[in-house]
Amino acid sequence: MYLPRDGEEDLEEQYTPIGSPAKAERRFVQGHFTANDSLVFSISRKSAEVPYASVLVVSNTETLLEPDILEEISKVDDAVQALTVTQDNGTQIPYSEVVYFSSLSRQLEFEATSMTVVPLFHLAYLLIILFAIVSCYRCDCVQNKMWVAVFGVISTALAVVLGFIMISAWQKTSLTGSISKRMSDVYSKVAVSITVTTVTNVLAFYTGIMTSFRSVQYFCIYTGTALLFCYFYSITCFGACMALDGKREGVCLRWLKKPETPNQECSSLKKSCCLPGSSLQDEYEADIHPVNLFFRDSFGPFLTSTKAKICVVFPYVSYIITSLYGRFQVQEGSDLRNLASDDSYITPYFNVEEEHFYTYGPRVMVIITEVHDYWDKDARQKLEKCLADFENNEYVDENLTEFWLREYVKYMENLRQHINDKTAFLSNIPTFLMEFPLFAYDINITSSQEIICSRAFVQTMGISSSTSRKLMLLQFRDTAEKCEVPLMVYNSAFIYFDQFSAIVENTVRNVIVASAAMFIVSLLLIPHPLCSLWVTFAIASVIVGVTGFMAFWNVNLDSISMINLVICIGFSFDFSAHISYAFVSSSEPSVNRKAIEALYLLGYPVLQSAISTIIGVCVLSAAKAYIFRTFFKIMFLVMVFGAAHGLIFIPVFLTFF
Repeated sequence: MYLPRDGEEDLEEQYTPIGSPAKAERRFVQGHFTANDSLVFSISRKSAEVPYASVLVVSNTETLLEPDILEEISKVDDAVQALTVTQDNGTQIPYSEVVYFSSLSRQLEFEATSMTVVPLFHLAYLLIILFAIVSCYRCDCVQNKMWVAVFGVISTALAVVLGFIMISAWQKTSLTGSISKRMSDVYSKVAVSITVTTVTNVLAFYTGIMTSFRSVQYFCIYTGTALLFCYFYSITCFGACMALDGKREGVCLRWLKKPETPNQECSSLKKSCCLPGSSLQDEYEADIHPVNLFFRDSFGPFLTSTKAKICVVFPYVSYIITSLYGRFQVQEGSDLRNLASDDSYITPYFNVEEEHFYTYGPRVMVIITEVHDYWDKDARQKLEKCLADFENNEYVDENLTEFWLREYVKYMENLRQHINDKTAFLSNIPTFLMEFPLFAYDINITSSQEIICSRAFVQTMGISSSTSRKLMLLQFRDTAEKCEVPLMVYNSAFIYFDQFSAIVENTVRNVIVASAAMFIVSLLLIPHPLCSLWVTFAIASVIVGVTGFMAFWNVNLDSISMINLVICIGFSFDFSAHISYAFVSSSEPSVNRKAIEALYLLGYPVLQSAISTIIGVCVLSAAKAYIFRTFFKIMFLVMVFGAAHGLIFIPVFLTFF
């Protein structure tokens, strides 16, 4: 009730690395350089995004340099400069065929994106409830569990997974037993696996707190805490619901087995609540679902046959090879247009910019961060050598460098002044800045005529891909570090470029730490060291598969997919841990029989949890935003690969050892 609803979400705060070098560089620029936008506006000289708008005009002819087209552009320019705010009477300035973008567009469009999927959530809830009813429905009204399943759905997503497992265990207890005995049997069978998977899921999410991205941190804190509540909710309230349903079953049996007179028919109430769909059974023993029988009598024996095991190994090797190939094709970093919905007006803006203005990237500041003897010839040569190193970079257009000192040297030579004389050098700067006022923003000179710092600008080019942006940023910083003169490079876009180098490091660290935590927990709670190794192996295998197949489904490795990879760790553990625990806990004499029993006991709940999750996220495939489609794609891959490991690969591999 008291959650803030009108607060703005800071995209930079959420989706850029905490403590990135670019943020420190920005603080330096903000502390040492000022600008007066009312006199001369230069976006390349701004330290951060400021209120401005850009318009891209694209001609249908080969060139814009035609008189009639230039006249049209002039009209557009006049119209933009004449724009005013919307009046109370609703008057608005119409736009021509012009794509537009303002400094607030990205923020506003991102906030509007979340509202586009709200109707899809309603459909997801409906589909999951229907699936729960269908998968837990019995024609026998006494043993029907559809309402218990619905209650599991309502108790949130993880409770669905835990609820399926508990319902499956409950179905295998005898109706004629006492409620306390049946509850004892259920909890003795599933409590450990539920506890293991909950602890590991929570740990997997809490390890995400170490990441450098606020959005990932907040998601992991929220979800990890929510799972704890779901766990306690499932083992208490949901268990109580099953106990009450057990009492209903007992009452039904008494009604059906002991009518008041031998020939008396059951009342309509008894018929609707308790009467079996076919005929009244003489004895009610443990209920066995047909899918459980399928795993025990058909799938299990087939999977543990020698030919089937060989057939499983080859597809798995192909899966790993394909995944490793795809892993090296994954693009790193997020595309800013992905933060808005597909039909947002900023999408055509970025498309036009990419199509017609892809050659040149941002103008990068090269900042001399300390006092420098600009009048000294040797000092200037050192500085020029550093600038030449930047200009020789493959990502720089050497003809578009802008540096006040070069222009000042020409200015002094035209005046026939001694450029190497300190007094002459400093005394002529004010008149130089009067003729070239834009350079006043590039020199931080004190009242005592000491230049504290200054800056030049180099023009980047050929950095349209995330890989080239990352390489450009790393090379620029390396060049600045190697220079004899203390230099710093900065552009406001570097705040977002820093994610390209941070995303891989953060993802790898999270995966390693979470996998290690999964191994330790499974080693403590699953009574077999080799089994723990196989569970950890399954986690790594699923992550490799999901990461690799991301490339084939056009999903970038960014903070959004990183969140999903954290989820991947928890779910991939769930699928393999349940089956592995059932395998090592089995009293069957042979490994093949152990695998069959594990599939018989937990194959159906694992399949239910995978299908229910896919149903829950499938509606997001129709979302108009990349963020939600990415969530669907990765969750779909996690469920398919995780279920394949839990139901096919792990049972087979366990029999090998």
